[in-house]
Amino acid sequence: MAPRVLVSDALSETAVQIFRDRGVEVDFMPKLGKDKEKLLEIIGQYDGLAIRSATKATEKLIAAADNLKVIGRAGIGVDNVDIPAASRRGIIVMNTPFGNSITTAEHAIALMFAVARQLPAADASTQAGKWEKSKFMGVEITGKTLGVIGAGNIGGIVCKKAIGLGMHVAAYDPFLSKERAEEMGVTKLELDELLARADFITLHVPMTDKTRGILNAEALAKTKKGVRIINCARGGLVDEAALAEAIKSGHVAGAGFDVFETEPATESPLFGLENVVCTPHLGASTTEAQENVALQVAEQMSDYLIKGAVSNAINMPSITAEEAPILKPFIRLADVLGSFAGQVTESPIKEIEILYDGVTAGMNTKALTSALLAGLIRNQVADVNMVSAPIMIKEKGIILSEVKRDKSGVYDGYIKLSVTTERQTRSVAGTVFSDGKPRFIQIKGINMDAEVGQHMIYIANTDVPGMIGFMGSTLGDAGVNIANFQLGRDKQSGDAIALLYVDDLVSQNVLTKLTSHEAIKQAKPLVFNVD
Repeated sequence: MAPRVLVSDALSETAVQIFRDRGVEVDFMPKLGKDKEKLLEIIGQYDGLAIRSATKATEKLIAAADNLKVIGRAGIGVDNVDIPAASRRGIIVMNTPFGNSITTAEHAIALMFAVARQLPAADASTQAGKWEKSKFMGVEITGKTLGVIGAGNIGGIVCKKAIGLGMHVAAYDPFLSKERAEEMGVTKLELDELLARADFITLHVPMTDKTRGILNAEALAKTKKGVRIINCARGGLVDEAALAEAIKSGHVAGAGFDVFETEPATESPLFGLENVVCTPHLGASTTEAQENVALQVAEQMSDYLIKGAVSNAINMPSITAEEAPILKPFIRLADVLGSFAGQVTESPIKEIEILYDGVTAGMNTKALTSALLAGLIRNQVADVNMVSAPIMIKEKGIILSEVKRDKSGVYDGYIKLSVTTERQTRSVAGTVFSDGKPRFIQIKGINMDAEVGQHMIYIANTDVPGMIGFMGSTLGDAGVNIANFQLGRDKQSGDAIALLYVDDLVSQNVLTKLTSHEAIKQAKPLVFNVD
């Protein structure tokens, strides 16, 4: 059955056609996002939800979305999506961070020009029949220093355009390396130094606990007198009341704002101030940008629903369409290893260590880890998946670590999982053979080669004579057919393990008979998803 997507906000017909061309059923209801009750009533029918800003994907809506697998936001901001709620339900949240980058950067440059030359006020005065030429004395931007707070995608475009305009560009960005800054032609500065040197300051950072109020009253006091401040990123990055006071005092010469602490912004301390230019969040409002993000979200959602490729996900590692088929068998392996440990571990897990050896170390290990964690806790939480599992592990306070190393043995690559409880540390390792199927290659440090079946039995015992006969006769007497039987031991008369691939799930009575043998320490039924 083809996946179904609901488009509840205005997307172009071209974007809607992309879904259809990719084999996705799509219902185009561009006004539904404003009808909360109707949306709540029908959301359970869909695998995907494509939105802009009108639709609010609240916790209540997400709770009703029984089949929803992905929410795609045509645009960069996801303030209208309850991401924690979506993550707990295992729903991927995607955005389109690059479709409106140029448009937003251009708007920041436009506001900088408007503030530098007082264009809106001059326009209003002139159209009112006045000729106040001397009143609107501006400043050149050529030769001035532009301080860019956040030199990522959009900020980087602003840097490039500003350099082209003959400006000196300084950037503050903790993630910007000195080498990258040199390649961009910008000077990397700490925030206080940037504030003291910049003639213009423009912000291009996301809203986080660290960036909220990054330009507060204290920071504004450190700026160069006569500075002009531009914000096309997020409302709340700048303390609007503090900025208004700095403008009134004459310390700040002007400001251009496209975003506000409260939107829609019907009032703000900045409104009505001289040489303050305000626009209603128009950063992404160009024909080209709106079309680009619509096409991009349709492609991303279709690729995920049809191919399993994950792009620009907020709450899950990305998996490209090219690597998806290569990664798929190893994701399956990771899930199996996690599932094995989850089914045989009886005490609460305190620590998890994942070793990626050989070729697996060069793969998308974030995706592999997510799959492994999903398998690990599926025995406790039935509807967990690659999105929700890492969240649940973190909430449980379990320590998670990854180790990567070059090929160390006969296998080109394998994954080893070690889980530590209050009682013990247990490990299981596996690889993928040329047929694409996962195999167990080591359990509890004991080497073996066992294929994975839907129904299996794991037995831990002391290595004594007669164990194979006892296990075989016990299962045979119960009418359980053995498809495959693998054994391993650490040394003669030491610890031994057996993995039995059987046709059907064994009953508790059979397990009780197995553990009645004094040499058998544990007998666990295992169930794996082999589809």
